[in-house]
Amino acid sequence: MVTFMEDIYEKAKKKPAKVVLPEGNDERTVEAAVKATQLGIAKVVMLGNPDKIKQIASEKKLSLDGIEIIDIDNLPNLDEYANEFYEIRKAKGMTLEEAKNIMKRDVYYGAMMVRKGIVDTFVAGAMNTTSDVSRAAIYLIGMKEGIKTLSSFFVMILPDKSFGKDGILFYSDGGLVIDPDPEQLSDIAVTTGATYRELIGEEPRIAMLSFSTKGSAKHARIDKVTKALELAKKKDPTLIIDGEMQADAALIPAVGAKKAPGSPVAGKATVLIFPDLDSGNIAYKLTERLAKAEAYGPIYQGTKRPCSDLSRGCKASDIVNVIAINVVRLSKIN
Repeated sequence: MVTFMEDIYEKAKKKPAKVVLPEGNDERTVEAAVKATQLGIAKVVMLGNPDKIKQIASEKKLSLDGIEIIDIDNLPNLDEYANEFYEIRKAKGMTLEEAKNIMKRDVYYGAMMVRKGIVDTFVAGAMNTTSDVSRAAIYLIGMKEGIKTLSSFFVMILPDKSFGKDGILFYSDGGLVIDPDPEQLSDIAVTTGATYRELIGEEPRIAMLSFSTKGSAKHARIDKVTKALELAKKKDPTLIIDGEMQADAALIPAVGAKKAPGSPVAGKATVLIFPDLDSGNIAYKLTERLAKAEAYGPIYQGTKRPCSDLSRGCKASDIVNVIAINVVRLSKIN
């Protein structure tokens, strides 16, 4: 049976995109660039010190054939990029000098390359902080029309194939938005549904999770979820989405039938939307450890073009996986 990532790699090979890896001085990034190139899933551009990159490749006996390297200390079009960034941020008080200094930073320069259409996506975070990666994405790539919230998702692959689609569930948000309001939570639901379509190729069944199912309890935190559900339906009337519901009602058919009879989602959810980062992050880590699930993410969503943050503790293989996922997402929107 083909695994989720094997399927993603095969899809990416059919339409490889151009990706910039801003953190070229990191050995994991070099390894990932070489692997992605050899697999044929992407055309890779790296930002960094060319001598350092070549040294890493030499020490690891890796070939840099087919990989473009841009010298971080001699960036092309820097003044043009800085001027454009200044125009974007001057209303917020940014000066031209500040814009130029920020544009010299690898992740911001990489994001501007996406904005200018020179590359299709960027993957960073092995060395940069999440705050810098997210700001670069928001400022320079921008958000999808109708979406104001940058969020993230995890792909969870469970050994028990009775859950989700053959054991595949999407969790959101487990990595970025701490305490979303109803508007933000609705954005998270809508964007995760769109991401599911891009990667799985099917309509998602989205459960808006809570500690209550269909009014079994009363609280302001439940009201937030039901309001978000209402907003999500307005933003994308085609979504198969329901809530509020408890996790067992979302995932177990017998429980769903009892607690939420007639629901199009209860007992067969493929996407779980958590009411806050506490619950989302705790759930993904518990699922990974206790259920022996594979977890891929957090991966950004909501921007005009896919881009991704990485854990600073990531492995080279994690970077390759994220590249492949973004390439497949691109193939669905290009």
